[in-house]
Amino acid sequence: MAKRAWTLVLALGLVFRLSAESSVDPEINDKIRHEEREGSELMRTLHFLTDVYGPRLTGSPNAKAAADWAVNTMAGWGFSNAHLEAWDFGHAGWTNERVTAFVVAPVKDQLTVEVLAWTPGTNGVVTAPAFQLVVPERPTESDLTSYLDGVRAQVKGRIVLAGKSALVPVNLTPGAPRRDEERLRQRYDPNAPAPVVGPPPTVDKSGPGPQPMSRVDISRRIDEFLVSNGALVRINDAGRELGQIVAFHNSTFDPSRVVPTVVMRNEDYGRLSRILGDGTPVDLEFSIVNRFHPEGRTAYNALAEIEGTDKTHEVVILGGHLDSWQAATGATDNAVGCATVMEAARILKTLGVRPRRTIRVALWTGEEQGLLGSQAYVKEHFGSFENPKREYFLLSAYLNIDNGTGRARGATVFGPPEAAAVIREALAPLTDLGLVGAAATIRRVLGSTDSTSFSAIGLPGINFEQDPIQYDSATHHTNLDTFERVIEDDVKTSAIAIAATLYQLAMRDDLLPRFDKTTMPAGPAR
Repeated sequence: MAKRAWTLVLALGLVFRLSAESSVDPEINDKIRHEEREGSELMRTLHFLTDVYGPRLTGSPNAKAAADWAVNTMAGWGFSNAHLEAWDFGHAGWTNERVTAFVVAPVKDQLTVEVLAWTPGTNGVVTAPAFQLVVPERPTESDLTSYLDGVRAQVKGRIVLAGKSALVPVNLTPGAPRRDEERLRQRYDPNAPAPVVGPPPTVDKSGPGPQPMSRVDISRRIDEFLVSNGALVRINDAGRELGQIVAFHNSTFDPSRVVPTVVMRNEDYGRLSRILGDGTPVDLEFSIVNRFHPEGRTAYNALAEIEGTDKTHEVVILGGHLDSWQAATGATDNAVGCATVMEAARILKTLGVRPRRTIRVALWTGEEQGLLGSQAYVKEHFGSFENPKREYFLLSAYLNIDNGTGRARGATVFGPPEAAAVIREALAPLTDLGLVGAAATIRRVLGSTDSTSFSAIGLPGINFEQDPIQYDSATHHTNLDTFERVIEDDVKTSAIAIAATLYQLAMRDDLLPRFDKTTMPAGPAR
């Protein structure tokens, strides 16, 4: 009797496996392409995340509203378990509600600025003489102290230009908008030798005498100096071409430790600097209205799922970061990535795909402050290779996209060569769309995007690499990062590539190969 029962179990198992294998649709890539070309929701999603809910600074009401909208939209598409997951940001949220800047003497003109996040406002309109603070080159602590002591009496009640004007040469050799095909083939060649990763460079600080201060320390000392000596506003030079401004944040998150601070386009900053250099007095007028939001101390990741079938407890996650900086609406960094992964999952849902594994869309916040949202998530759900939680063994892979409007060209995969081979095979039918391949990586360190939150704990983090169209040269973190900079055909190609990869990972018999105890690279230093 026991023998007959065991035979029946084996037979049922074989039937179930054959059924699962036969459920893989050989025409899935054609169906994915057709759905994206004919029924795409991608640009509509991008419109809401940028035009309606941008910018989406972590902890701000816009970031929360964008997450709510994404969750409700995915629920409307038929996704299950759509919800927000809280994590502790630990800082009040912040928004800039209004900023105006003018030179009022010796000429009258509007000035282009962006406000540094987590800085105070001006409490009304302030009009005051400008003063340019030009610290010595590579100063020691003593050099800087001596200089600041010498100008202490000149900053009270002034609007201060912090530093000399940057000389930004005309760029006569702009970078190519597309990646070189031959170099990509070499990069993703599975037979190419692995790149040698050496130790990080060391800085010799053992030389005689006091050492020059870092730029961060110089800026911090200037902030302290301006606060203690009654300056009204600090102006930083954007130092970029063609009106581009990158405005990050007050790293202390404490408005009492800084004066109202803006970043001014280089063209305006240079003009004011040259007039002051002539010995001509300059008067400026500013009005800055900022608001702090105590509820922003709790931030949120947005998640939703397509439930799996026979392997429902196993998961494939795809995601991108929802938060942005405040200078623009955060289109290429990274509303477009969020719209793309939402679209990839929507395509499969619309096609009626019943994935074997659960598909989970995750939109992170806190990325711009250091991958905080995704790190909180992996800590809560997965632990680490050295101290894993139950869910650690149920994740197949995490798919990430976060580099602008350019179409996906391939992917890096944290894992053994066998893992890259799986992704390479999934992308192989898409060569006509510009997809070239995949390459394995052993870099188990936190990096510049959320896939490394997974790689750092030993899980398969996959990051799609893209054509660099205007990303580093114009839109990344700048005031130009808007809906207009997104190329529809490129982002639709990325959605197709991610949907095709997602399908294969959700349907294959086994989890994506990963490092084991004998091959796992050393983790980040703690």
